[in-house]
Amino acid sequence: MRYFHWLLAPLILVIGINVSSCRSAKKIQTAITKKDTAVVVPVIDRKADSTQFIQQVYNAVQNNRIINFRTMSAKVKVEYKGADGKKPDFTANVKLQKDSIIWISINSILGEALRAMVTKDSVKVLYKMDRMAQLRSIEYLQEVTKIPFSFTELQDLLMGNPIYLDSNIVSYKNEEKTVSLISVGTLFKHLLTVSRGDYTPQHSKLDDIDVIRARTCDITYGDYETKNGINFSKYRKIVVSEKSKLEIELQFKQFEFNEQLSFPFNIPKNYKRQ
Repeated sequence: MRYFHWLLAPLILVIGINVSSCRSAKKIQTAITKKDTAVVVPVIDRKADSTQFIQQVYNAVQNNRIINFRTMSAKVKVEYKGADGKKPDFTANVKLQKDSIIWISINSILGEALRAMVTKDSVKVLYKMDRMAQLRSIEYLQEVTKIPFSFTELQDLLMGNPIYLDSNIVSYKNEEKTVSLISVGTLFKHLLTVSRGDYTPQHSKLDDIDVIRARTCDITYGDYETKNGINFSKYRKIVVSEKSKLEIELQFKQFEFNEQLSFPFNIPKNYKRQ
């Protein structure tokens, strides 16, 4: 299996999906006051109160998305376990220019094994050990995932932003340390759990609306660190299941924002093109 597909797994398979059912726990307290000797129970519009709370949390999550950056670079340790067992860990160097370029390089003990570059309209991969170049349109991501997956979702996934969170919030669960929102869109149901303190993503569970596919995806976020004013999740665990199970752990060992970056990608003349 080529390393590129291992790396794309945490970037594109995260959209294959399942959300376990979750009952909402709307904790709304009623007030009882005394007026003279009579007990008066005020009429409370529970639906309006719930709607206001949901909108408040949804807006906070949206406002908390990492968008205030120009570039990002990182060294990421990748651990991968598929149906055929655990694969060797590897380290990927990732560079990102906001809304423009995602650049990935993977090294083996023999040197650089793979280099990939994704833009808004293309996917390019150099398999250096095979001396082969693969050139595809961005629709290649949709072919692989069978859903409308674009550069934007890839960028959000790398930055630790929630993906496919629809504004149609149908339920919520309010707990001591976390708040969970359940949204239903045209393609997915999404259970997103965020911390009550800063509304950072803690857990994401996605469910394909197409129950025949029975795809499931579970994402855990953790080990947050603030750098240059950006609160970034240095740990992600992604578990994807359909006919088989795929587990991926991403550990961002080094990361920087807003540095001047280059994105070298030249195809040697002796490479075979696909």
